[in-house]
Amino acid sequence: MKRTHSFLALAVVAASLFLSCKHAPQVETISLEAPFQMPALTVPTFPEREFPITAYGAVEGLQHAEGDSTLACINTEAFSKAISACNKAGGGHVVVPEGVWLCGPIHLESNVDLHLSEGATVEFCDIPALYLPAVQTSWEGLECLNYSPLVYAFGCENIAITGKGCLKPRMTVWRSWFGRPEGHYEALKSLYEMAVADVPVAQRDMTARGNEHMRPHLLQLNRCKGVLLEDFSIRESPFWTIHLLLCENAVVRGLDVYAHGHNNDGIDLEMTRNVLVENCIFDQGDDAVVIKSGRNHDAWRLHTPTENVVVRNCTVRNGHSLLGIGSEMSGGVNNIYMHHMQCPDNINRLFFLKTNHRRGGFIRNVTFEHVDANKVLSAFEIDTDVLYQWRDLVPTYDTVYTVIDSIAMRHVHVAYANAAIDLKGDEHQPVGTVVIDDVRVDSIGTFATQVKNVSNLVKHDVFINGQKWEDN
Repeated sequence: MKRTHSFLALAVVAASLFLSCKHAPQVETISLEAPFQMPALTVPTFPEREFPITAYGAVEGLQHAEGDSTLACINTEAFSKAISACNKAGGGHVVVPEGVWLCGPIHLESNVDLHLSEGATVEFCDIPALYLPAVQTSWEGLECLNYSPLVYAFGCENIAITGKGCLKPRMTVWRSWFGRPEGHYEALKSLYEMAVADVPVAQRDMTARGNEHMRPHLLQLNRCKGVLLEDFSIRESPFWTIHLLLCENAVVRGLDVYAHGHNNDGIDLEMTRNVLVENCIFDQGDDAVVIKSGRNHDAWRLHTPTENVVVRNCTVRNGHSLLGIGSEMSGGVNNIYMHHMQCPDNINRLFFLKTNHRRGGFIRNVTFEHVDANKVLSAFEIDTDVLYQWRDLVPTYDTVYTVIDSIAMRHVHVAYANAAIDLKGDEHQPVGTVVIDDVRVDSIGTFATQVKNVSNLVKHDVFINGQKWEDN
């Protein structure tokens, strides 16, 4: 009799295990071909448990006028409760139903998928006080405490934002901050000097000094592992739009990103490794796809390059650059592969590597190929003297040149470029090998080519304005 009971007990356990395995989400692994050894990526998965924000008090609709904070926090709390419950249950999907949901900052937790249902819009209030207390974030390559990004995660694992919905900030207040008043520049100087002096990040509170207009990111994932961003749209942003900082193993696909304000980069990958970006649309007021690795002393302290990145099959409608590397790249950039991209409208610089004599670091093993573009200012540019406003804001504390080597541009067609090829290496650290192969620029404006301080330029089948670029 005991044996029969034992057998039945084992059968029940086996059946339970079978059913749990049957309903467990399948793990998706992505293997990628690249000109370097690219690790396979594992896409985050989540238990089939749903936590609708309406079950935690969320109220649909625009409850108040812009600038009125009376009801602004109602849905902020609902999002927070749903995310916390999902995390504590072992993970699942926090569901945002169809409708408009007004809130302040959303902070993700591990094992949570924030699912934006089709027809759902998360509309973020533009009341700066709602984005306090300050959180650990960064400003243009320097770590600090600042207003919370509108969507934020720190030190999380296995997180996602998915679905056909939309993230949309109200912009009235943030837009008024685009002008960068004098106080803002004083804040930048202070932050820069704190980084030089290695002041602990916890003491760099950029919100405790008055109104200095240090705008928050729209979406920042900071020190996260296992990231999926899929299918949703973004409409406008206070600052950088999507920022992955010190992250590992990320898949970004199917996004539709439009943001035409100041510093509205599309996606910034900074000190981040093992990333795929594919099938996205970017329409930006600044660079579209950006590879960064921190600024000067902070980057040297963190000592983490951005590496193993594949970007493919995207459309970039407008932007200051299609692929911009730098200028914050002091931690180094290695193994970047962009291919099969479309630029049907206007891009300032198609392929742009930018640094200066304060950065140090390196840019190595970058391949840019199979790209079609309409109208650009420059098709391929390397500039080793890009300092922007920092040239006069702060002195040069350290002179450290950037190693640039193994850069390739292949199979590219551009209808018009004001300047086709403009490579300006530094005389103290000339650019190493640059390969330009099967590139055609149909017509030009100001000049065809300029090459300075490049030690090994290899070109093959490069036609500019109907003429083959021959060796001099």
